[in-house]
Order: sequence, then structure tokens, then C-alpha cells
Amino acid sequence: MKRLVLAACLVAALAATPVEAAKRIRFSGYDFTVKIGAGLGPGPNRWAASQARVDGQGRLHLRFSRDDEGRWISGEIQSVSRFGYGTYEMEWEGDIGGQDKNVVFGFFNYPSADVGPDTTNEIDVEFARWGDRANKPLNFTVWPAKDDLKQTGKSFSWPRGVSRSRHVFVWSRKSVDYTSVLLDSDGDALKTVSWRYAPTDHQDRIGSKPMSIFFNLWGFRGKPPSDGKPVEAIVTKFKFTPAK
Repeated sequence: MKRLVLAACLVAALAATPVEAAKRIRFSGYDFTVKIGAGLGPGPNRWAASQARVDGQGRLHLRFSRDDEGRWISGEIQSVSRFGYGTYEMEWEGDIGGQDKNVVFGFFNYPSADVGPDTTNEIDVEFARWGDRANKPLNFTVWPAKDDLKQTGKSFSWPRGVSRSRHVFVWSRKSVDYTSVLLDSDGDALKTVSWRYAPTDHQDRIGSKPMSIFFNLWGFRGKPPSDGKPVEAIVTKFKFTPAK
């Protein structure tokens, strides 16, 4: 019996230690878990730990690329902590306007099962053309607290070319306020777009329970980039400021 117990403990230790370490990274002062698995949403896509890392400068890198077997794999991280009302801010490096039509980058919160089902409560900033080059690439979306209501969103155009940008949403009980700013090399604003969502029935339209924050890079409807080239997204920082 003792041998069986010792063997079981050894197997558990060997299985848990390296796997758990591989699933977690630290970014901007917060712990995140890395998504791993095949046929998982959104998409569905294939997800791997290799597609998310933090570099020596503290920047988050997400990749959407082929693995050694030629399969396209996506990257996603989810915060261990949950965040409620407050200001969510991230800075990004990349070509939002020139991003491939099949590629989606997301910065959002998302409900766990105790908060609500899929297509509820979520607040999104997404860079995506949803498979159609004619679509505007910058998308703000608020998903309702009640699952029998539709989401509400707004899309904006954005210049092509690699650039820096800052993206913020302020989540409160009665409203969600979005702002995206194109930055020059000195960090000064070149272009600003904003949208305020303040429905009269806010208790049904805006979530109220704390949720994890997510960053992901993936293929719309599970499709690879239309040009067949790998994609990398770089998030230079994330900051959350609780509402007072």
C-alpha cells in the first residue's frame, strides 16, 4: 500500500509541477493562465502555450502561426484575478488597419459560469474585419447581462501601417466608455476615436459581476490568415484602475 501511495504522489508531482508552470505567465504585474487545447472557441481554434510569452522588456507577445505539423495555432491568456468596475487600459504595437481579414485580436473581459453564459456580460475591444476586407477593423462591443438580448457595438476605421496605440474602456454600473488613441513615437495623440454606451435599461444591458480580463489572437471561424503568413501581436502594457 505504501508503495502505491508513494508512486501515486510521485506521478502527481511530476505531472503537476511542469504543466502548471507552463500554463502561467506574469504580465504587467498580474498572473495569467495560457489557453491550451484543440477545437476550442472562439473560432473554434487550436491553442498552445507556445503562442503566448512575455519578453525581457515586459511586453506580451501573442502568435497565430503554424506548428511543426503545419497546423495553425492561436494564443490566449486569461487573468487569474477578476476585475470589476473601473478603467481597463492597454497599449499595443502593430498594424490594426492592415491586419489580415481572417485574424482577430481581442482585449476583453468574459464571464465564468457563475457570472453568466456565453454571449453575455462581455465587454470587448477587438481588431478584426470578420472575414471581409470592407469591414472597419476597430470594434467596440458590449454584450448584455441578460441572455435573451442582443449585443450592441460600434466599429471604426483605422490607418494602415505599423503603429502604437492605446485602448481604454471604462466599465461602470450605468455605462461603458471606450477610447482608442493612435500614438506617435513620443506618445502624443495623432488620432482619437471614442464611443459611449449608456442604455436606459443598463441593469439588463451591462454586466455587474467581476470577470477575468483576456488577450487573444486567433482565426475567425477557425480560418488561417488569407495571405498564409504568421501573425504576432505585441501588448506593451495593461493597467486596471478600480472605480472609486
